[in-house]
Amino acid sequence: MKHARRLATRAFRESSGEFLAEGPQAVREALEVEGATLEVFATTAATDQHSSLQSTAEAAGIVWNVVTDEVVAAIADTVQPQGVVARCVAIDRTLGELVAASPTFVVVCAAIRDPGNAGAVIRAADAAGADGVIFAGDSVDPYNPKSVRATVGSLFHVPIVIDKDLPRVLETLQGAGLQVLAADGGGAVGLYDSELDLAAPTAWLMGNEAWGLPAEVQDAADRVVAVPIYGRAESLNLATAAAVCLYATAQARS
Repeated sequence: MKHARRLATRAFRESSGEFLAEGPQAVREALEVEGATLEVFATTAATDQHSSLQSTAEAAGIVWNVVTDEVVAAIADTVQPQGVVARCVAIDRTLGELVAASPTFVVVCAAIRDPGNAGAVIRAADAAGADGVIFAGDSVDPYNPKSVRATVGSLFHVPIVIDKDLPRVLETLQGAGLQVLAADGGGAVGLYDSELDLAAPTAWLMGNEAWGLPAEVQDAADRVVAVPIYGRAESLNLATAAAVCLYATAQARS
């Protein structure tokens, strides 16, 4: 339990290579990935309610710890936990491993800081059929408990890459034949302009929530693309803008 509690900190997550997945949906998805789950903590009530999860875990040789509500509350990140938490192995890949799989649809998050946004982008990428999500530069840890919850299990569906070197990430993707499209409100081309080929292999580059993408990062992209605003809103938040861009690409690809 003490070990699991320490996974609330990024430093311990990185040193141990582990993280926590909280809630029945996240635990269900974790159990579907071979080798991803180390053990599960669940209250008596949650064990009774989600007996199929317990059966799945035990069939895979994963220890299912029936614990008190107080133990789950101490491990969980939420104020009102759902009674079940899995201790998991970090499942991110290297940039080289992702590129070796010949991706044609990727999302790059550059220095984004909000864990809820990070999780929402992973979920949108999963829904849109993306081949991977890259957290580049000084970005939030996608294994942050809030981020993991916001993915609602999609973290276990989409390859995740964590790489501090944003210029190298962009150069590598371009070298692999992907066009890098930087999403920015001041873009010279609109998302739905006919000159933009969203069916081509694409890496969407999404910037920081507060200051967006620096000029030098935009210059490294192949195109800077604006999501149109039809009403009076000043802008879209990061997760919403990402979902719009990803679905426009999914539609073009289909």
